[in-house]
Amino acid sequence: MTALSILGVSGSIGRQALDVCRQHQSRLRPLALAAGKDWQALAQAAWEWRPAYIAIGDPAAYPELKAACAGLDLTINAGADAVAEAAAYPDSSLTLLAISGMAALAPLLAALAAGKDIALANKEALAAAGELVMAQAREQGLKLYPVDSEHSAIWQCLAGGSSDGVERLILTASGGAFRDWPLERMGEITPELALQHPNWRMGPKITVDCATMVNKGLEIIEAHWLFGMAYENIDVLLHPESLVHSLVGFKDGMGNIETMSAI
Repeated sequence: MTALSILGVSGSIGRQALDVCRQHQSRLRPLALAAGKDWQALAQAAWEWRPAYIAIGDPAAYPELKAACAGLDLTINAGADAVAEAAAYPDSSLTLLAISGMAALAPLLAALAAGKDIALANKEALAAAGELVMAQAREQGLKLYPVDSEHSAIWQCLAGGSSDGVERLILTASGGAFRDWPLERMGEITPELALQHPNWRMGPKITVDCATMVNKGLEIIEAHWLFGMAYENIDVLLHPESLVHSLVGFKDGMGNIETMSAI
């Protein structure tokens, strides 16, 4: 049985993680849960899973959360420190960080300091502090599993092993809402248009980041730290169909972009 700390239970990845737990209840147990502001989703998860500890990032939501969880035998806290405590909960062995933005950095560092393996679904933490995070993980012999689709696909291509034989990494990009727009139309862009992603339905921040391609920049930085690859060996390929999330080009010639484009 693997005991989990899951941060971001109200988001897409957090909900999917709980669904995986439902499918493998004999192997996975959510022991500590956290959310940012959505106390209803956190309370619902608490009633279903009966964790030992829950935390809500927004202190203003604490009264509603506490009332909604009345009768449950668990600890309830609020605030950024409480979320970090959930990440580092003593009896958890794996921490899933599925919260967006820089709010993930402090819980990530807290989990590493507590000796937890990490399943990471956040770009900003590595973009801002990749050197610090990876050094701490190496020093303690901890595992960091990438959850974002692009980086998880690369990790699976490498079978979780060494990247010594890799020549380059290729991240694909849908191109976002403005991928077919000529430069002369860019002055017409509005926030509403930026939120109309042609392929996916995501939260507003990630959707806008895709429209501006900022998201891909963050993913390049994330790939650099996760796989120890020099920036000049990380490419981005526009792939509007979004069928392939990433590719690995090996030194023996396998995974050559020109060959795949010709195919």
